[in-house]
Amino acid sequence: MNIIIKSTLNTLQQSKSLLEKLTDNQLSNTSISPYYSSIGSHFRHILDFYGCILNLNSEGLIDLTARTRNREVEKKCCETLVYLDKILEELMSNQFEMNETIDVIDDLGMGKIKMQYTMASLFSQANSHTIHHYAIINYILDGLRIPLEDSDFGYNPTTPKVTFEIR
Repeated sequence: MNIIIKSTLNTLQQSKSLLEKLTDNQLSNTSISPYYSSIGSHFRHILDFYGCILNLNSEGLIDLTARTRNREVEKKCCETLVYLDKILEELMSNQFEMNETIDVIDDLGMGKIKMQYTMASLFSQANSHTIHHYAIINYILDGLRIPLEDSDFGYNPTTPKVTFEIR
């Protein structure tokens, strides 16, 4: 298995233990400022991104704006876990050609555009995107006073970790 897919699987697996500990109310809670988004909305967004990648059409086109946006995934931990397992299974069962050039449609803020990527660059972007949303989820968890045992959750491997010394 390719190292990029292994890294992707490793990153996505981090969410499993958290999802197994959350309640549906915690998953869907939108009380934390400044954005009032829920943990579930971020997980749904992450998984939808991968769903778009896995929905490569016969012309070699991936549309990152064609997300399913299943609101049940935002509200119910069991639905989120089912979606996560589906994505993990598809990632493990496919053989991706990382040097393959594909067309990707996305909206960068000024309307949809088509760009060329390699599968490697798209999966790399998806992994970084996931970690970015994990960091936001970590802020929401902190605001909800839900402890997180995984000290790597939401940290990009290149981000220096600050250690605090108690005096």
